Amino acid sequence: MHTPEPDLLAVARRWTDPAAWPSPLRYDPDQRWYARLATGADHEVWALSWLPGQGTDLHDHGGSAGAFLVVAGVLTEETVGAGRLRPQRLAAGVGRRFGPRHVHVVTNRDAVPAVSVHVYRPALRRMTRYLLADGRLRVAEVAEAGVAW
Repeated sequence: MHTPEPDLLAVARRWTDPAAWPSPLRYDPDQRWYARLATGADHEVWALSWLPGQGTDLHDHGGSAGAFLVVAGVLTEETVGAGRLRPQRLAAGVGRRFGPRHVHVVTNRDAVPAVSVHVYRPALRRMTRYLLADGRLRVAEVAEAGVAW
């Protein structure tokens, strides 16, 4: 009998209490702080903190599907549609699931710090960073686990 894969957003919801994390929550003024909270047979869980203005480049997750949940603050996720970035604000308690080909930018555009939990299946091994030029995605860099993070 096949065991269904866990809902990754439900997994993220189990990690909403920073007091229960194996790594204490921190804020880094120079870059987003992140820590791996857990690994499972088929997924991994990460926590990230975002000070105002901190964000990611346009990127994918190297073929991993995933989900992320805003634990505190507000994050803006931008996805590519019709050749341009389309923003969506995600407040605390809001999350989203995504497939293995998802490309996005995530930024804290608010005035207060934000915290989020991310779950990836399978575990992240690489991430591709992109540029959006003339309405088309162009590969800028491929980052490897153990080297870039």
